[in-house]
Amino acid sequence: MIKAVIFDFGQTLVDSAGGFRKAEKEAQDKLFTNLGLTVREDFLARYRRYRQEFHDRSNFSRSSLWQEVLYYYCAAVDPDLLVRWETEYWETVKNHTTLFPEAREVLGELRRRYDIALITNTQGQKSTGTHRIGLYPELENFFSVIIVAGEAGTPTKPDPQPFHQCLKKLGISPSEAVYIGDDWRIDICGARDAGMHAIWLKHHTVKRNWPEVDNPGPVITRLDELLELEKLLG
Repeated sequence: MIKAVIFDFGQTLVDSAGGFRKAEKEAQDKLFTNLGLTVREDFLARYRRYRQEFHDRSNFSRSSLWQEVLYYYCAAVDPDLLVRWETEYWETVKNHTTLFPEAREVLGELRRRYDIALITNTQGQKSTGTHRIGLYPELENFFSVIIVAGEAGTPTKPDPQPFHQCLKKLGISPSEAVYIGDDWRIDICGARDAGMHAIWLKHHTVKRNWPEVDNPGPVITRLDELLELEKLLG
């Protein structure tokens, strides 16, 4: 019996795709100009390789990523400049983030039937309390537990620890919880490895190259499909 529904944040409850595209373009332009390079294609190939490696390690610190790129080109690193760029990056993401239109209604309806919680990865900034969920107090009020993995010594998803930490606070077993997220490796595989049910959200408004995987389990394209949760889980 399901007792709790646990959500990811970015690209699950809010759409930040446009914000990330804009922030990434601006960051790439700043680095390219700072390095004084002339061949953009080679730079972008290197940058994207490093970015994928950081994502695969669940390291979301943009300043650390940019530092790695600067090291590759044997360029001087100005830590203060990178911190300022990172602040500007997340400000851009924030300014181009919108709630999925059905999110608030779905959370309200689900809360009548289940405990509602949130497990989201840190944005990679050194200071705590900087995650974008804090900008949505109307959403925070729906959750009985909020875990920002990557802060306060908690490892980032897909490590099982943030999932188990949330379950412990809810006072339930893994089999009594279902996790909803958009990232196959970080969210779905992470939740499954922690023993939870998992539902993959591939929101119909998000333009993205979704990975082809075996045994994807339940897949939804709108949050309001969760209102028939028991049917989804079979």
